[in-house]
Amino acid sequence: MPKPNLSSAPLNALLKLRDEIEEVLAHRAALLREELSKLGQQIRFKGKLRGSSLKGRKVVVKYRDRSGNTWAGRGAQPVWLQEKLKAGAKLDDFAVQKTAAFRKASPKKRRRAKP
Repeated sequence: MPKPNLSSAPLNALLKLRDEIEEVLAHRAALLREELSKLGQQIRFKGKLRGSSLKGRKVVVKYRDRSGNTWAGRGAQPVWLQEKLKAGAKLDDFAVQKTAAFRKASPKKRRRAKP
């Protein structure tokens, strides 16, 4: 289909064309909104409209001070830890040490190399 020369078209034809385009776009937008609402209902019925699967899960504490403040190592560093690090302490000073008994109670699975 050849492209029409719009620069030489009369004003009335251009206004009519604009109205037709607006009508087509409005109809298409309504169809898309309808499809989106159907998809939204399907997702709600399947129960997948929720947040992260990790949200609300407890995480093992990795850092603890003598006052009992803890940090799991996720997210921003807490203020108590930032203050102590600025005072000269090292992050390793607050690391929770795993005892040998703990390591024996939860052995790691090792993968064997395939021959």
